[in-house]
Amino acid sequence: MQLYNTIVFARCDRIAAAVVPARCLNRRNPIDPASSSAPSLAPVLPTARFLTTVVQLAQLPRERLPEVAFVGRSNAGKSSAINALCRRRRLAFASKMPGRTQALNCFALGPERLPDPVALIVDTPGYGFATAPLEIKRQWDHLAGRYLQIREALCAVVLVLDVRRGLTDLDRALLQWMRPDVPMLAILTKSDKLGRAQQRQALDTVEAALREARLPNPLSLLALSSTTGLGLEQARAWLEAVISEAVAAAVPARPEDSREQD
Repeated sequence: MQLYNTIVFARCDRIAAAVVPARCLNRRNPIDPASSSAPSLAPVLPTARFLTTVVQLAQLPRERLPEVAFVGRSNAGKSSAINALCRRRRLAFASKMPGRTQALNCFALGPERLPDPVALIVDTPGYGFATAPLEIKRQWDHLAGRYLQIREALCAVVLVLDVRRGLTDLDRALLQWMRPDVPMLAILTKSDKLGRAQQRQALDTVEAALREARLPNPLSLLALSSTTGLGLEQARAWLEAVISEAVAAAVPARPEDSREQD
């Protein structure tokens, strides 16, 4: 079912007048801002601020706060997307040496007056840079791949795809790391570089590729431009809803699972 500039979570039959399609690829995502029973939170994305950088899973925050991970190829526009979604200009930075920065950057969400954040954004290293040495690629698998696979605090993943590349083999390989219960939003960045017909074609192509992958995860798909603002409000609504649900369902903090120790 094709939607139009509206992210729909529990159902995929809502139509709104607009231009660029945004699509819910299955009906398994339980997050629907219109019907959620979770307590309503004030928007937390604008409160994003840097928290810490870690190079080992054991260094991740131990408070078990809900985490939303941003993943994507080098140069896909991940940093620009994070900054635009959080309404911040200099929150996330693209590496001057794409593919070589192997660390997880954590950003806190929630009012600074509170003693602790309510959730985290985790910016994972970009992957797929052609000149990255084999050892760097192995480090990505060990750090970011393992993070996606075993991090229990992970409540959602935003997959950042360059609209001109679509879903690549490296993206497909990344999807295999994901736990089947984690919702995912795929955003086609730099969509302003294509005309409307080309944007629809790109969405069709990526939708077909994601369906072919037969992932059990709840999936949504959206065209986005950090330059023109296309899709930003829809992506923000998705993120705020998934964070609100996760915060409401959060369990008391407990020691890190031993699997997350390097």
